[in-house]
Amino acid sequence: MSNKTKSPSFFIALIPILILVGLLAVNVMIFGDNATYGPNQIALIVGTGVAAVIGIRLSFTWKKLEKGIVKSIKTALPAILILLMIGALAGTWMISGIVPTMIYYGLEIIHPSIFLVAACIVSAIVAMATGSSWSTIATVGLALIGIGEALGFHLPMVAGAIISGAYFGDKMSPLSDTTNLAPAMAGTDLFTHIRYMALTTIPSIILTLIIFLILGFTVETSTNSASVNTIVDTIEGNFYISPILMLVPIIVIALIVKKVSAVPALLIGSLLGAIAAVLFQPDIITRIAGESSSYALAAYTTSVQAMFGGISILEEGHSMERLLSTGGMEGMMNTIWLIICAMAFGGVMEACGLLQKITRSVVKLAKSTGSLIATTAGTCVFFNATASDQYLAIVVPGRMFADTYEERDLAPQNLSRTLEDSGTVTSVLFPWNTCGAAQSSILHVATGEYWMYCFFNLISPLMTITFGYLNVKIAKIKSK
Repeated sequence: MSNKTKSPSFFIALIPILILVGLLAVNVMIFGDNATYGPNQIALIVGTGVAAVIGIRLSFTWKKLEKGIVKSIKTALPAILILLMIGALAGTWMISGIVPTMIYYGLEIIHPSIFLVAACIVSAIVAMATGSSWSTIATVGLALIGIGEALGFHLPMVAGAIISGAYFGDKMSPLSDTTNLAPAMAGTDLFTHIRYMALTTIPSIILTLIIFLILGFTVETSTNSASVNTIVDTIEGNFYISPILMLVPIIVIALIVKKVSAVPALLIGSLLGAIAAVLFQPDIITRIAGESSSYALAAYTTSVQAMFGGISILEEGHSMERLLSTGGMEGMMNTIWLIICAMAFGGVMEACGLLQKITRSVVKLAKSTGSLIATTAGTCVFFNATASDQYLAIVVPGRMFADTYEERDLAPQNLSRTLEDSGTVTSVLFPWNTCGAAQSSILHVATGEYWMYCFFNLISPLMTITFGYLNVKIAKIKSK
């Protein structure tokens, strides 16, 4: 029997994706917001099975497909570790009063009419300083979503403002991994890439801020000054509130700015949160631990519980129970399950050449400069939706299109800008992508609910495509 593998047709390559999209649509109709708590995972597994059957029919061995699955899941392991650390950090920052303190001061300072703009700008500043949208959303994002809920805003709208700002800052930061990856794939240097990317990114964030400003003045919120005072009083009555607690997030942000990796930085933040809880929130410690022989034992059990499991500061049924509760690492397990299933699907699709066949067929359609940039952007979005990982959505199209851009005398910064304008930012719009799964889990807002408010993430790929078709700021390769 011949070991030579066959190349799939374009239609055959599309079959697993069409089945997956169909199942995902059915799940949303039947299960609604609960689709990501099991049904979508099953859809991804079924899609993986269909892709595997096609691969075997193309003479790929199961061992080869299994290798593809393992390789794909391996690329998601850093994201999984970060998610676990974020769960632990959210837990200790709640019992220590850090997040409640952020909410408390935020309600005192930020006026509702400018809250959405403020949330976007604050997220952008922190993400630009840290180079990480994930760390930004896991720290200040947690507080901002709490403030938005307290002010009565529609939470998906708040999540959209946070994510828009965080991904703008991530894109424009020289510390960001994706901002370094895109020029490396395209063949240009980091600061040329950032300068060229600013041409499309800055107009995108300006439009985003204008939209959020209009929404802030026009959208009615379901709260008033009396209910805000009730929230402030509840926080004040349960926690010790002090600016000194803000030292912990400042330290974590400083560590990330100093290029400490996300996992150790978040672990340090979690442990500092536990220490702050022991020092400043003894009432919370003893209330959660219950009867204990010593405060030391109560402090240990409460800190560990906050890191691994669910913690609720208020009694069940209280109107602010959700605002002052957290799920710890345990609360991240469903997201991790979704990521593993999504990476398995992407791994099989790549291992048997189905993704490559689809993208090669699409490249042939790109005739003009505008259509080439549009095809590149569409390919990045396609990989975010199918391979479920933003790094693959940058790396694979970057490799695919680099020679084509050079053949057409287009400078590599055109490609690197398009990779970021479409690959980095659209990853958070798909619930089965590592980014979409993570941010929905952190903010407790479903991807299907917040995506339409991520105006920056939606505008960015359209902006880069518009520049391409209008031939605006399209750099050419200088003749040697």
